[in-house]
Amino acid sequence: MRKIFLSLALLTAMISLEAQEVDQALVEKIKLEGMQNSKVMEHAFYLTDVNGPRLNNSPNYLKAANWAKAKLQEWGLEANLESWGEWGKGWELKKSYLAITAPYYKPIIAFPKAWCSGTKGLKKAEVIVVDAKDSIQLQAYAGKLKGKIIIVPRTDSLKQSFKPDADRFTEEALSKMAGFTPPASTGGNGQRGNFNGRPPMFNVNKIKEFAKAEGAIAILSAAPNGKDGTLFVSGGGAYTANAPENFLDIAIAYEDYMTIYRLASRNIPVKLETEVAVAFHTEDTQGYNVVAEIKGTDPKLKDELVIIGGHLDSWHAATGATDNAAGCAVMMEVIRIVKAIGLQPKRTIRICLWGGEEQGLHGSRNYVKNHFTDTTTKKFNALGDKISAYYNLDNGTGKIRGIYTQGNTAVKALFSQWLQPFASLGASTVTAQNTGGTDHLAFDAIGVPGFQFIQDRIEYDTRTHHTNMDTYDHLIPEDLKQAATIIAAFVVNTAQQTEKLPRK
Repeated sequence: MRKIFLSLALLTAMISLEAQEVDQALVEKIKLEGMQNSKVMEHAFYLTDVNGPRLNNSPNYLKAANWAKAKLQEWGLEANLESWGEWGKGWELKKSYLAITAPYYKPIIAFPKAWCSGTKGLKKAEVIVVDAKDSIQLQAYAGKLKGKIIIVPRTDSLKQSFKPDADRFTEEALSKMAGFTPPASTGGNGQRGNFNGRPPMFNVNKIKEFAKAEGAIAILSAAPNGKDGTLFVSGGGAYTANAPENFLDIAIAYEDYMTIYRLASRNIPVKLETEVAVAFHTEDTQGYNVVAEIKGTDPKLKDELVIIGGHLDSWHAATGATDNAAGCAVMMEVIRIVKAIGLQPKRTIRICLWGGEEQGLHGSRNYVKNHFTDTTTKKFNALGDKISAYYNLDNGTGKIRGIYTQGNTAVKALFSQWLQPFASLGASTVTAQNTGGTDHLAFDAIGVPGFQFIQDRIEYDTRTHHTNMDTYDHLIPEDLKQAATIIAAFVVNTAQQTEKLPRK
């Protein structure tokens, strides 16, 4: 009987939600403001070109966070930088130079991995190949690494792709997503792939520890998909406040890596010169999110929440345009649209720009833990029960094609209804599929409806995600306008509903 009761309750909630009329005139005002008067690219410009790379807890991250806070305050919101707990060191790249000087001169595009040490001036060094399959073989290099730059063997080769770097979802692919039926368990989260590109050999971290102790200068690395001048660059080790400086790990393009390796492995002397200057910042080791809100006005619903967000932090080899200034710019534009159309929402609308996402969703997970989680059950507490929905954007510059429901089938009909006005803009797909790797997982994990939108992939995984090419020029203005407009409509519809969205 209990199962029948729950099914009837769910059915009643779905009928109640579907029965509520969407204010079409309000949706048209949102479309007009979002598509004709957009400021989304202006927000993106300030987040990227003006504030630069936004590695978490770096000076640029805090500069961008304060800019976003000030802009939200300018629009009349209550905004602040909220600490979510201990993070660790800030790190800043001051200089990066690497070149081959023998057997000929060739400058190399190179970026040290985050939280690595610098060279303390210009260093000139010979390259040495370290081919060690275990600790015993590594000991054979004792006394041979001082003043050297290390490279390790690779057996892979460049695989040409005959697919375009950029693409959009086909109608066939979207149709398949719409027809997806979730399995009995929906625990998978579809995490993104790993871009570290380690060669299949003895643990490289062990080699780095040994090299540091032996007085080597640096080690070279290259991701397997880092070709054509595109470098996939992330972290080089621990960043906690008391962690020692990491051994210098310099990421270079695959082609340059293989050139150096082929020469050195054939006993042709390869000499490099390099200078890397970095700064560590430990004066404030807390992590911060930007949090702002438009207060609700309905006496019964004003304490309920509609939350939107994207992560503000990025990696350091570029300005983090598609990952994820795009999502932050869109969500800020959503707030601007809501203010511009003069809406006094029934529920409170809150925007959160997260820190520390790139290292494991730290900003969102700690925010959810601090505010919305029952410490005993690990599910939502009384305040978490007031959240109607959390909406996230973090898959690049592509236009929205629909939304993932994370297995929440009770919202499918409602979301389909909300997308109808945007079918002409290419957005109509509602899928029960899970998607992972973004901050909506922090909310979904405690049972709060958390959603990520389906976005066209464009060149996200091939060219911009975690690379030195992730710049403003790779943003598509019309796609971001479309995304902000659709999300604004979802936010307004959620804020104005009589009932909260159903939980799974």
